[in-house]
Amino acid sequence: MIEAPKPRKSGERAVLVGTFGLRQPEQKLQEYLEELAFLTDTAGAQVIRVFVQKVDIPQPRTYVGSGKVEEIALYVQENDIDLVVFDDELSPSQLKNLEEAFERKVIDRTHLILDIFAARAVTSYARTQVELAQYQYLLPRLTRMWTHLSKQKGGIGMKGPGETEIETDRRIVRQRIALLKEQLAKIDRQMATQRGARGPMIRVALVGYTNVGKSTLMNVLSKASVFAENKLFATLDTTVRKVVIGSVPFLLSDTVGFIRKLPTQLVESFKSTLDEIRESDLLLLVCDLAHPQFEEHLEVVRKTIAELGAADTPTLLVLNKTDLWLEQEHIDERQAKWEDLQKTWMAKMDNQVVFISASTGLNMDEFRNTLGYVVQGLYAQRYPYSPFGSVH
Repeated sequence: MIEAPKPRKSGERAVLVGTFGLRQPEQKLQEYLEELAFLTDTAGAQVIRVFVQKVDIPQPRTYVGSGKVEEIALYVQENDIDLVVFDDELSPSQLKNLEEAFERKVIDRTHLILDIFAARAVTSYARTQVELAQYQYLLPRLTRMWTHLSKQKGGIGMKGPGETEIETDRRIVRQRIALLKEQLAKIDRQMATQRGARGPMIRVALVGYTNVGKSTLMNVLSKASVFAENKLFATLDTTVRKVVIGSVPFLLSDTVGFIRKLPTQLVESFKSTLDEIRESDLLLLVCDLAHPQFEEHLEVVRKTIAELGAADTPTLLVLNKTDLWLEQEHIDERQAKWEDLQKTWMAKMDNQVVFISASTGLNMDEFRNTLGYVVQGLYAQRYPYSPFGSVH
């Protein structure tokens, strides 16, 4: 079995390529490119420059126009660039043509996210999930991969199956995909049995955009040692812990973060992880209040939750990093903005919202009380004779 590499700094120098036009509005481009830069940094490369072009209809051969290709090719040659990262998914032929034009590795956003997952996967289960997603992504791109692997020495975009096995062909890859699917299906059944064996205890899942502080909140509530870092996708494996607030117990699970343009291969291969969301009684939707696009991130998460079939699950909105948000405001504006924001969200969420800072402890007592009250209400509703549903 192919082992996923450990997280490391690759030292690669990268340029990013983003487009706007009919498929993507110009006003969103800067935001997407900032996220792509964060992804690239998480993968271990240094972003040197960003190239942008208006593209209404992607060019079949190179996605961007020939003039932009020449501009990028000249820059990467003159500035010792190792990697070119496109924010949009590229076809196999586009990847091949661009690599020939740049004489550098070219990867798209999907490949970059898969690469980060490969580096972050710790357990054998997570590695199996990521390996399946990698193979599904690479299968239509085998011709390009096998042609160029002999000239490449690893780094970002190469943390995957087939790094040295150039002779691997589509038949073997398809067999490997089938085997991985069987392995995951078996694990899925085992995990479903484990979830069923947890009994009638209320299940609460932490969900949210990547890097919003879910793992930090998990650690505060459950005292679990969950890896938390200011990087994207710091947590891949679902961690489940028993938490007791007052006298009310429940199971709390941490889940992988969402992101815009999350590769469909990952959604499929991380089915068991996402089943924690589907089968939860309550979702703690964690959001980074200090992020300029937190409302859009929230919309991405809500859309993903709906696609998973959990749109009707009771939700408590947790606006985290409130301390950082307050620091961004002038002192004379903080109270007014705080009150306005509370009123706005309270109106939208029917009072199911709390403002906290998991890292500093701000409003955590209020959050625990609110969470305990909501969980107690779920016990009373679903298990009328449970002692946890009675009001103390």
